[in-house]
Amino acid sequence: MIKKKDLSQGDKKVWDEFVRNPSDIYDKDRDQLNHKKVRFKFDLHGFTLENANLKVKELINYCISNNYRELLLITGKGLHSTNEADEYVSKDLGKLKYSVPEYIKNSELFSYITSIEDADKKDGGEGALIIKLKKL
Repeated sequence: MIKKKDLSQGDKKVWDEFVRNPSDIYDKDRDQLNHKKVRFKFDLHGFTLENANLKVKELINYCISNNYRELLLITGKGLHSTNEADEYVSKDLGKLKYSVPEYIKNSELFSYITSIEDADKKDGGEGALIIKLKKL
């Protein structure tokens, strides 16, 4: 193989233009990253109702701004909830499983939501929610 000692001015100009604007190259890494942004997952175990609602608002805004299509929230089934002992607390709405969807439906966040449903068994079943986001 014979190496060129000096680049011609034409070759140098073409190379410099390519380095500044490599528009002819397909970026497979960027394409793969876009396909991975289907679902964002977060576990709400240990959150209080108030903190969980604030976190859900933050998560939905994050997912919208980062083009996620779904949010998988692990809420748990509420089996270890102590709401049964307190007669002033709703038996259902004192559990994240029920309060999170209610919070979303009664807030400005609902305009970004397509649906809220229980997750498939492999994703957590009754102890998880899938929140499908509108494509903006």
